[in-house]
Amino acid sequence: MTKRIDALDVLRGVAILGTLGTNIWIFTDPGGPANFLALGTDRSAAETFLRFLSNGKFLGLLTLLFGVGLELQYRSTVRRGLTWPGRYLWRAALLFAEGVLHYILIFEFDVLMGYAITSMLVAYLIGRSARAIRGWMIAAGTLHVLLVGLLTAVLLYGEVGPAGPPTTLFSQGSWPEQVAARFRDLPIYRSELIFIIPMGIVLFLAGARLVRAGVFEERGARLRRWLTGLGLGAAAPLNLLTSFAGPAWFAVDRYLLAPLVALGLLGLITSIVLGLRGAPGVVRTALARVGRTALSCYVLQNLVASALCYGWGLGLAARLDWLRPWWVPVAWAGICLLLVILASLWLRRHERGPLELAWQWAYQAPWRNRRATPVA
Repeated sequence: MTKRIDALDVLRGVAILGTLGTNIWIFTDPGGPANFLALGTDRSAAETFLRFLSNGKFLGLLTLLFGVGLELQYRSTVRRGLTWPGRYLWRAALLFAEGVLHYILIFEFDVLMGYAITSMLVAYLIGRSARAIRGWMIAAGTLHVLLVGLLTAVLLYGEVGPAGPPTTLFSQGSWPEQVAARFRDLPIYRSELIFIIPMGIVLFLAGARLVRAGVFEERGARLRRWLTGLGLGAAAPLNLLTSFAGPAWFAVDRYLLAPLVALGLLGLITSIVLGLRGAPGVVRTALARVGRTALSCYVLQNLVASALCYGWGLGLAARLDWLRPWWVPVAWAGICLLLVILASLWLRRHERGPLELAWQWAYQAPWRNRRATPVA
C-alpha cells in the first residue's frame, strides 16, 4: 500500500512538472497564449523536437491520475457507507470554481475546469459494471476520434495560418488588460474543452480500470509492461512523426497519440518506483513532494512563469526571444527547481500544500457544524 501511494505521488510530480514543460512554450512566446493558436507559425527543428517531448503527454498523464483519484474516492466513500456521488459533487464544484479563478487571473489554458466537468459526469459511471464502463469508454472515445479527425481534415484541406494579427498584449500589456482579454476571448480559449471532456471521460475511466486491474501493485507487472510497450514503443515514434508533419496534424499529435504515450509513462514510472529498494533518493523525493502539493504547484508554476515572461513582470519572453528555443528549457528547469524547494520547505510543517489545505477547508465547510461523519 505504501509503495502504491509513493508511486502516485511520484507520478503526480512528473505530471505537474511535465505540464509546465508544455506550457512554458506558451509563456515564453512574445505573442503569449494568442500565438499558441497560430498553428501556421514557423518553428525550428530544435524547438519542434523540444515541444514533442512534453506536448500533450503530461496532460494525458495528469488526466489518467485524476481518474485514479476518482476511483480511490469512490472506494473510500463506499467503504465508509456514505452515498455516492454525494459529497464528491461538491468537491468537483470547488475544483470548477478554482479553475475559473485560475483561468481569469492567471492562465488561458487552465485544465481544472475541464477536469471538474468531466469528474461530475464520470462520478455517475464509476460504480457501474465493467461492461457499462467499457461501453461509455468506446462511445466517448469514438466521439473524441471523430472530433480530432474533423479538425485534422479542416486543417489539412483548409488554409492553416495565424489566428489573427500579432498581439503585444503579453509582451507589453498590463495584467488587468490580460484579465479583460480572457473575459473577451473566453469562447476561443475555452474551446479546448471540446477535446478535453471526451478525452477526459476515456482517460478518467481508464485510470479507474487500471487501479482495479492492479497496475500499482506487484500483480500488475505484466500490465505495466504492456502499457510501456504500447505508449513508448508504438505511440511515441508515431507522435514524433506527427510533431514534424506540420501544423495540420496538431490535434492528432496532442489529443490522440500523446494520451497513448501517457499510458506508457504511467507503466514505466510505476514499474521503476515499485522496483526501487531502500530509502527514496533525491529525485524520487523531489518528485513525490511536488506530487503531494500538486494543485499548489500547478497554479504557482503558471503564476511564476507569467511574472517572469509577461510585460507586467520581467518581460523575459520579449527580451530573450533571440535566444529561443535554448533559453526555454533553462526557464523550465529553474521554475521546477523553485517548486521542489518550496514544496520541500512547506511540507516540513504541513501535511498538504497551501491550496490543498484551503481547498480541504472549503470542502468540509458545509458539514463542519453538523454531526461529525466520516469524510471521503
